[in-house]
Amino acid sequence: MADESLAAAGLYIDELNKIRVLEPEVAQQTAELKDECKEFVDKIREFHERADHFIQVADTMSEAVESEKMRAIGARNLIKSMSKQREAKEQQLLALIGEKKLELERLRVQYESLRRTEADQLEFIEQFVLRK
Repeated sequence: MADESLAAAGLYIDELNKIRVLEPEVAQQTAELKDECKEFVDKIREFHERADHFIQVADTMSEAVESEKMRAIGARNLIKSMSKQREAKEQQLLALIGEKKLELERLRVQYESLRRTEADQLEFIEQFVLRK
């Protein structure tokens, strides 16, 4: 009966015989909610820390990927450059071969001309010597 008159006044007695303003059941639910909220906040904090760590790892990986990408682009450009240099060198050598072939042909014609001239001169000398 005393409990009912206190309850009518909005006061309650808990298990430890302390006077409370809240019903024991509501007080218990409030304490449970408080604990759940604390756990939730802890989980959110842990999630935030993990997300920050993940972002940091992703940024590091992104920088590494970007670095490798730039290195690969540089290597590709170097290979293209070397290929163009090789093609240019090949063209130079082909041009030099063509020039040497022309020079060879010119020298061969000149040699034949000189041989004919020599033969003509030898024949002239023989005829000159025989006439005397």
